[in-house]
Amino acid sequence: MSIGIKKFVLLQAKHVKLLVFEHYVFLKNSAKIAVLEVMSVDKYIFALWAGVLIYTSLSITCGSNGLSAQRQLEREQARQEANLVSLTRLNHELENTVNALLYDTETLIVLAREQGYAASSERFVRIVGLGAVQRTRTYPGNVVVIARPQYTSEQTIRLTALFTALAIFACMAIFDILRFLKYKSG
Repeated sequence: MSIGIKKFVLLQAKHVKLLVFEHYVFLKNSAKIAVLEVMSVDKYIFALWAGVLIYTSLSITCGSNGLSAQRQLEREQARQEANLVSLTRLNHELENTVNALLYDTETLIVLAREQGYAASSERFVRIVGLGAVQRTRTYPGNVVVIARPQYTSEQTIRLTALFTALAIFACMAIFDILRFLKYKSG
């Protein structure tokens, strides 16, 4: 079995040498055409690479999961956390007010007087011209609406990358055609 493998490897090695030799002869006879073909293939691969690079760059910076959207979401999270702290503080103040009204009669009397009430044993004298009675109002807080992050759609990013790659591809093709025409005429 090892003899068969050696012959196969030897035959395969001769075949590769033969192909390389034929390729070398081809390059020697028409070196300019072969170099032009290799260079033009690299240009077209560059167009594909540029399209992928643009797609990747735009996705990372402007896409739905990109850096811009992430920064917007972080700002939104900070805004929501600040609102939560404000609402927690307000909730604590309102709980203290409710407890004071339930268990402290003096607080209830002060609030009733601010509202314009008096006890049955008291006389109420209203003085005109001093301004209206200032009533304390409690700020109930506000609801912060979630702002959706602004980003470039995936379809727009894909189309931009595709059209850029096609534009580079077209420029390279036109350049190769002009160079071929110049080579053929000259």
